[in-house]
Amino acid sequence: MNLVSRLRAPMKLCAVVCVLAAASAVPAPAPVRDGSWSRFRGPNGSGVAETGGLPDAFGPRTNVIWKTELPPGHSSPILSEGRIFLTAIAGEELQTMALDRATGAIVWRRTAPRPRAQRIDNRNNPAAPSPAVGADAIYVFFNDFGLISYSFDGEERWRLPLGPFNNLYGMGASPVVVGDKVILVCDQNTGSFLIALDGASGEVLWRVERPEAKSGHSTPILWQAPDGTEQLLVAGSFFLDAYDPDTGDKIWWVRGLSFEMKSTPVIHNGTAFVNGYGSPLNQPGNQVFLPAFEQVVAEHDADADGLIGPEEMPPTRAADWFGFVDLNADRRLDAQEWAYLRAALESRNGMLAIKLGGHGDMTAYSVIWEYNRAVPQLPSPLVYNDILYMVNDGGVVTSFDPATGEVIAQGRLKGAVDQYYASPVAADGKIFLLSELGMLSVLEPDGQLEPVSVSDLDDLCYATPAIADGRIYVRTRGALYAFGLDGD
Repeated sequence: MNLVSRLRAPMKLCAVVCVLAAASAVPAPAPVRDGSWSRFRGPNGSGVAETGGLPDAFGPRTNVIWKTELPPGHSSPILSEGRIFLTAIAGEELQTMALDRATGAIVWRRTAPRPRAQRIDNRNNPAAPSPAVGADAIYVFFNDFGLISYSFDGEERWRLPLGPFNNLYGMGASPVVVGDKVILVCDQNTGSFLIALDGASGEVLWRVERPEAKSGHSTPILWQAPDGTEQLLVAGSFFLDAYDPDTGDKIWWVRGLSFEMKSTPVIHNGTAFVNGYGSPLNQPGNQVFLPAFEQVVAEHDADADGLIGPEEMPPTRAADWFGFVDLNADRRLDAQEWAYLRAALESRNGMLAIKLGGHGDMTAYSVIWEYNRAVPQLPSPLVYNDILYMVNDGGVVTSFDPATGEVIAQGRLKGAVDQYYASPVAADGKIFLLSELGMLSVLEPDGQLEPVSVSDLDDLCYATPAIADGRIYVRTRGALYAFGLDGD
């Protein structure tokens, strides 16, 4: 069955099988309690920490414990024991840094090899993926090199060159640590794959191809199945896939995601919530449906080479998508690339609630609800105090009842109407939303959107904050702040 046929199979919005009922009884991992924030968005990518004593007002001189000037980078601060780990681009150097959590002092700084400097979208950054922390080491990934592991003291343990990559936007997914393994998703135009390495040696344990994935930046999360085993959940083009982290075997999948995924799913009561946005043409009611490749070739292939060139594209609102779906950059679309174009245009922007578990294609049983308005492209969702939140790139915030998809409130934040790249985070009965211009809003966790406060950090912000031990760590374009109630 080809890609378009697979994606066109009917999708029943229900969840009624017994295996899924059992799955709903399995709790999501608990919020962090030990002072660590060891991966992108903290414990299992949830964005939630269990700590108290957080301030609700911020600024360059408000509740500042310390401030450390840094080179730019979009990676989020990662916390473990007494350290903070970050990556950055300093001139042409790819850097990994460790800071002291108590003082903000830079403890060590290491430079990664950079055999290439691939051109990426200007919204991305060569230091975009966040580090991941294991029991005794950290792992960093750079688009222009690959994976490197360091000890907490900055000693290089191993390196694995990867790439070059052919992702139009550059790479964005962060590594994750699963037991004694480090796992990385590398979705790109062609040759997408998922790879697991031994955390101690860097030996490749398994690698699986992801042929349906064409453009993606989503960092995976873990889910514990009813039998106690862990499954790795990966959001990619068109599919949410569940893998066995020990073998790389695909266990089940659900169709219906956007053709291009950037956000990280979150789990609540056995359900995954994942948002994806492709383009305005992916709004329901505004989609473009193209004819089959054979018909297009018969009607438009002027040079009779069996392919479609840019000048042979049929008149359509998606004519300017040619360069995006010309995956091998040969200025011709073959049957596979045309199938991808059709499937991409037919995919929908949406927030999906997906019941977890099963075997094989679970689409007909697992999609509980779908919402299609004001959907984020970049920021990941948040579930806090049994309410689901999303903020789209244009600053529209929506809160939901996660069980039903019923909208509680929707609107822009007063005093913080802006673009948003960072994902929301929460702790201490507060929800934090950070805008591109550095407006940090605090909401009460009741689903309403009236800010408790809006603070101005007076700098651009792209990285998602980290929270632990009564501190919130916020990275701006030029510095890292530690905020707390005992600050100045």
